Parts: sequence; structure tokens; C-alpha cells
Amino acid sequence: MELTVLRGNARVFDGPDLPADPGVLAEVDAQVAGADLAAPPVVLPDFHHKSTMELPSSVAVATAGTIRPTLTSASVNCGMALLALDSDRPGERGIVEFYRRIRERYPYPAGTRRELSAADVRRAAVDGSRFAAQRYGVDGDELDRVEESGRIDLARYGGAERLCRELPRLAFQLARLRFGTVGPSNHFVELQQVEEVFDPAAAAALGVREGQLTLQYHAGGGVLTGEIGALFGRRRHYPRQLRMAMAVQKPLFHLATARSYRELRQRLALYFSAGCPPVDRDSAEGRRLLLANAAAMNYGFAFRTATYAALRSIVREVFGGAARLVVDSPHNSIYEEGGAVVHRHNACRAFPAALAPAGTVFAQTGQAVLLPGTHRTSSYLAVAGPRAQDSLYSACHGAGTLVADFADRGLSRNHPGGHETLRFRYSDAAPARVTHLDDKGVNAALRVLVDNGIVAPVARMRPLAVLN
Repeated sequence: MELTVLRGNARVFDGPDLPADPGVLAEVDAQVAGADLAAPPVVLPDFHHKSTMELPSSVAVATAGTIRPTLTSASVNCGMALLALDSDRPGERGIVEFYRRIRERYPYPAGTRRELSAADVRRAAVDGSRFAAQRYGVDGDELDRVEESGRIDLARYGGAERLCRELPRLAFQLARLRFGTVGPSNHFVELQQVEEVFDPAAAAALGVREGQLTLQYHAGGGVLTGEIGALFGRRRHYPRQLRMAMAVQKPLFHLATARSYRELRQRLALYFSAGCPPVDRDSAEGRRLLLANAAAMNYGFAFRTATYAALRSIVREVFGGAARLVVDSPHNSIYEEGGAVVHRHNACRAFPAALAPAGTVFAQTGQAVLLPGTHRTSSYLAVAGPRAQDSLYSACHGAGTLVADFADRGLSRNHPGGHETLRFRYSDAAPARVTHLDDKGVNAALRVLVDNGIVAPVARMRPLAVLN
């Protein structure tokens, strides 16, 4: 990646029926004004701005020499995963029991049950998915399907010993809670069936076939990721419980560990002022931030691997047959890539086969990419396309806002096939039957990605049931 510092507008991937909002584009320009850009910022389909976030969704920004936490979510490693099931399509009784078991295992509200010890939290922050695989009986070979194999090495940023020495004990204690939970909002657990395969060779390599059941879930990165995000600046999303925790943790983490008056003043300016200033990545504070970011990513990888293990077990108990991981993909991340710092906000990585670890399935197919619609539309499994570098190797993480927008504008109607999704909530209420829309919204997003060579479609899945 060329590291000449650039100025100018974002590179926008949109289309006639899904134009990027000029007002929201102006917000991106304002966020990156004066930044040391290594490439033009990338705007992807499903571009919109959530009020609790500094940067709009579906954006990737590469900087040459600074880390800018506000260019992604305050809680990194929110992500999605897809499982391929070796089970026959269940009847309604089986589906009801399946979702009852999920709610029983991961109730909402989650309560105060501690899933981990403080030592377990440290291991999760250091070893990532390896920790969860060992704890919950996941085959280590499956971690090839997790981005970064589910672990970022902390050694280059100061190591595990430094992390465990400096991060306040309270942070590890709080992160014992809610490990592996999914919860409501736009997070979901969706049972699907593969209706169409576009690339049989890639589908076979990934372990997906027409008619097969799949299970897709969208979950956060867990408590520790939110704590670490809040430690490094005041973010727009700052709920009361987190503010209370930070009142104790931030002074301990930043001020009590300062080794000089100069360092103390620098940390006060960076982390205790309004906003969240950029940090020079080659500085001592930059390495410290990257260490904490890597630990947060690792905890998030472990978190979703634990979710995978639990869902796999419930599938086996209720439906019979095995479940295998197809892909686990974060969509809020900060990575050092190609000499730059790449920040993705509600955008997932799409590395081609040449950049995937040798000997893995993704080294044959390219990195698998998930493009969900909603529980009323199809979702897609894709792989990185031949021109993914044009989008900073990034793709949008879904098309939910587009689906709603197409319906609101009358561009989408109910699906002519009369399909329905059985929708469960986090209560004892009976599930609702929700009529499907056509796929015009999610297809419009996919078309932009495909036409620009960012992804290549592999399979289309239709939802049968969802918990959200």
C-alpha cells in the first residue's frame, strides 16, 4: 500500500438505487480532515450513520502513521460467523426447542453469572480463540476459518506480561461476565437453508452445498472490548455503568503507571480531554494502544469461539448431526496492514487468496465474506474478489439498512413465494411468523460489490427462523 499522505474525497462504492447520502459523506470528510491518510477513505453499500458512533457505518480508513480509535467502534471485534450443519431440516417443534435452549444458555438480560475467572480473561486476551478452543473442545484446525486464526501476537507491542501488569484488575473482573452472549438489537442467531450455489468449487471447499442448513450469528466482542475502547478516550457511546467503571480504571491505567511528569501530562491530554485524539503509532503511547487493541481483538475472537462451541453443542443435541465453522469475520477492527493502519467500521476484511495464510482453505478461495440481509430476506456467502484492494480489502458487513430503505421507498415488496421466518425474542412469548420481502435491497448491495470486483458470490441462504 502506498503511504504517500493524501488529501481529497472518499472513494464511494454505491449505485443508482443506493446513492450514498451527501450529508453523511460530509461527516466522513469531517472525521478524516487533516488525517495522515495512506489512501482515500472507502465508503461501501449500506452506508449510514448511527447516532452513538463517531464515524458512519460501512467505512474503511487507512492512515500512514497514526491510530485513530474513533474511526471504528469503541468496542472492537463485533463480528459474524456462519456454521454449516449436517442435519435434516427440522420441524417447528425442533426449532422451538432449539431457540429455547439458546435462550437458556445465553439469557437476556444476562445477569451477574460469571462465565470466566479473572485468569481465564487474561488467557482470552492473550491467546484469543486458542483459549476458547481448548476450554470448550473446538478442534484447533477450525481456527483457520477465523480471521487472524483468532489470535494477534502481543509480543510485538510489549507482550502479555506488560498487558497483565498494566491493565487494571477491575477490567479483568468485569470481563468475567456475559462471555459468549449474543443478545437482541441487530445481533441475531438465524437458522437458514442454502437455496442457491453460484460457485460450486468454492462452496465445496468452504463446506457448503445446496439444500444444506446453515446457522449465522452476529455477536459483539464482549465486555473487555468495550472497557478497552473507553480507556483510550471519551467516546460518544458512554453508558452510565461504563462511566462508573472508567472513573476507577482510567486513572489506574494511565496515571498510576506514568513514569514521568511529561508522560503524565501527555496521557492527560490524550485520554482525559474531550474526544479521542489520534496517537502516533511509532510512539510509546502508540505501542501501548496497539497492545490494548490486540488484547481486545483476542478477547473478542475467544468470545465468539465460545458462542460457536455452545451453538454447535445445541445443534447436536436438538437436531442431531455436526456443525462446522465456515467463517468468523469481525467488522469493527484496527489492524496494521501493508505498512498502514486500517480502521474498519461496520466493514469486514476481504483478503484475496494470495494474502491468506498458506495451507488454509482461504488460500484457495480467498477470505470468506458474509453479506446478511435481514430475517425477512436472503443472505449471501461470498469470497474476496479480484479487485478487493480497491476498497482497502474491505466489504460492507450487511445490508439491513438498505433492505429497510428499499421497503420504505416502495422498491421492495413481499416475496412472491410467500416465505416466512419464525421470529423468536428473548421472552417466553410464542414466536411470530414474519413474511419475507423480495431480495432487491440485499441484491443491490451485492451487485455493487460484485461489479467492482470486491467480492464474488458463493451461495445464497434463506432464513427459516431467527432469535433477535
